[in-house]
Amino acid sequence: MMPVIPFVSEVGGVERKAWKDALPEALSGIAQVKAFDDLTQVEREKATVAIVANPDPTKVASLPNLVWVQSLWAGVERLVAELPDTGPQIVRLADPQMAETMSEAVLAWSLYLHRDMPAYMRQQRDHVWQHHLLKTPQEVTIGVLGIGELGSASALRLKANGFNVLGWSRSRKTLEGIETFAGSIELDTVLARSDILVLLMPLTGDTRGLIGKQSLASVKPGAKLINFARGPIVDTNALLAALDDGRVGHAVLDVFDQEPLAKEHPFWSHPEVTVLPHISAPTITSTASAIVAQNIKQYLETGSIPPTVDRQRGY
Repeated sequence: MMPVIPFVSEVGGVERKAWKDALPEALSGIAQVKAFDDLTQVEREKATVAIVANPDPTKVASLPNLVWVQSLWAGVERLVAELPDTGPQIVRLADPQMAETMSEAVLAWSLYLHRDMPAYMRQQRDHVWQHHLLKTPQEVTIGVLGIGELGSASALRLKANGFNVLGWSRSRKTLEGIETFAGSIELDTVLARSDILVLLMPLTGDTRGLIGKQSLASVKPGAKLINFARGPIVDTNALLAALDDGRVGHAVLDVFDQEPLAKEHPFWSHPEVTVLPHISAPTITSTASAIVAQNIKQYLETGSIPPTVDRQRGY
């Protein structure tokens, strides 16, 4: 009899249906995937691995013998924060397709800012016909803050399209053809030199509020910001103040402190903010499900668990 793998998720709508279709197909012949609410008490007690997507922590905790959980997302800060240290180990989704998807989004929205699309959109609304001077990509410096798997792929894609790229991370890293910086002392150098800043670091105790009043005071005047990381990395009030006084020229925001973004939030109506509904790098269910299936198959056959999250670092 095939083992039952709980699927613990609070996602709804189209996304939930996509996973409900894709996961059983990918795990066919390996295990039976069952929604948490459909589990019997015996199945809950027998489960040693679960697949999770924005799960209710109390539901995860009610699976008493879990050894590890497979997240369907790369970001696991909520799991780290809400599951006890003595709880199951956490495995992030490591899908090469996600890095490709993110790098595509970073390039697209960097070009959106580079070609001054917000200004032309305003001109269209105001019926204004006016050209703006255009720099070459080589004259534009883009600072990528966070050069892990997603950030490295994005930095290299920007470089391949002619931009001058700087990379920053908490610890020292090297990236071929890209000048890299590390630590809080060198962050200001990247902020001061970048025409566009792209945030791609994980949310941890060290990065929460990292882009606040002090950091924004160090940015190159008129620099533009793309946040594809996590909302709490940026201090909302500090960013609004920097946008109002022109220190930051425009912000493309895909992530927020609370999602969905409240209808009354000032970001919606701010003339120098582009709001996106967390779509920069959606998980591709087909490729992700295949990776999840392989991870679980290997565990069931050999007992080996994929690399897990370092609870102290948060990723």
